[in-house]
Amino acid sequence: MKRLVVIPILAVCIILLSGCSFLEETNDSINYVSEATDYINNLSSFVEESTSLEGEELANRVQTLQTTIEDFIRLEAPGLAEDIHQELKNKSETLLTATNELLKNGEVAIEQLQDSHVYQTIENITGLMNQIENLGL
Repeated sequence: MKRLVVIPILAVCIILLSGCSFLEETNDSINYVSEATDYINNLSSFVEESTSLEGEELANRVQTLQTTIEDFIRLEAPGLAEDIHQELKNKSETLLTATNELLKNGEVAIEQLQDSHVYQTIENITGLMNQIENLGL
């Protein structure tokens, strides 16, 4: 008799636990979409702001951008977003390399920035925004 009672209770517990992991995965995905969206918006803001900056201000903004890129690269993506995150990560690593090249000589001029691959790479990354938004959330 005890077995007949224990089996349904175990079944309910298993269902509840699997539901909890589903909720956790959904929350992780929602958080990822939010963080990836913030990252891409930050890149877009950089493009807009950088055209009006010069010298040390521009170099400081590029350094801030590098920190943002490094933080995003270290971000753990949930299973649902692994493919898009890998693509974003690859493009972000390219962007980080381009910003390192800019800062290698010390001073950064807007002409150097415009002639570099920074703007093009940011444009490639922002083009992924639709895929992030369409992760099914």
